[in-house]
Amino acid sequence: MRNPLPRLSLAMDPERTRHLLTPQAFERLSQSVDILDARRICDFHDPAVKDQLERTDILLTGWGCPEIGVRELALMPHLRLISHAAGTVKYFLSQAVFERGITVCSAAEANAQPVAEFTLAMILLAGKRTFDFRRMYEKDRDREHVEHLKSQAIGNLGLTVGIVGASRIGRRVINLLQPFDLDLILFDPFLSTAEAQKLGVRLVSLDELMAVSDVISLHAPSLPQTRHMIGADALAQMKDGATLINTARGALVDEEALLTELKTGRIEAVIDVTDPEVPPQDSPFYNLPNVFLTPHIAGAVGLERARLGDMAIAEIERFCRAAPLEQQVRVEHLELIA
Repeated sequence: MRNPLPRLSLAMDPERTRHLLTPQAFERLSQSVDILDARRICDFHDPAVKDQLERTDILLTGWGCPEIGVRELALMPHLRLISHAAGTVKYFLSQAVFERGITVCSAAEANAQPVAEFTLAMILLAGKRTFDFRRMYEKDRDREHVEHLKSQAIGNLGLTVGIVGASRIGRRVINLLQPFDLDLILFDPFLSTAEAQKLGVRLVSLDELMAVSDVISLHAPSLPQTRHMIGADALAQMKDGATLINTARGALVDEEALLTELKTGRIEAVIDVTDPEVPPQDSPFYNLPNVFLTPHIAGAVGLERARLGDMAIAEIERFCRAAPLEQQVRVEHLELIA
């Protein structure tokens, strides 16, 4: 007699995870597990899901998944795997999950791809001074000043691009930049010179990177020791006209110091993440002409989310056939991931 399939529940915000699981993905998933209910759980303490959780072996989670701690684990006595169809897990999983021996995996690698693509686009646009040209052309429609800017030392030939952090996204960005005629430098205190050479970049100090880069792109994790690593002193070292790009975490930057520098008009910024996540409504970030502000869209949006679902399902399939997982998150990783 064939062993029964592991029983799976979904826990995520339905609105924030639209397009995550396509009909084809559900069909594929159903070959490996018994989907107890296709509806997403948003509250583990809802009496309506009590019986379902007691029977659950696998949780497929996504953005908006409620926190999972000791009380929640008590509701899921058979839980063996949490497959997270999104990036970091450290903001909703407690240490108790790992202490109970539950396997955890994440689709952070799939989310890295759109972030790296977005960053590539922003680096090339910044090198071309696209944002300056757009603002200038809006006001100077006879192109007198536009022509002057075209003659300056701008453009993507020989541009010095500084990458802060050889994270999975940082490495993807470095790889995407390789075909271009750029000078790539990297700051990462955990990387050796030999490892940097393999990536095709030159390893430098943070001070040197801030001082010589035309475009600086942040890809370090948000940790207590990286909070405000880009502060007033670092920002003051930036070249006139240089651009700071942040698609990582807002807490990496001392935003008051950044705003002080931006208000001089000396530097530019492309900001996809802030601290707090949504800036106050009166924040100068919304109105400064030398800031290109986006609402945390570098990661998977819309149809791109399907990659996350597919990666999470692939991990579930491996788990069900007792194969090694490729995206497992171990407890010792929590201090180092974004």
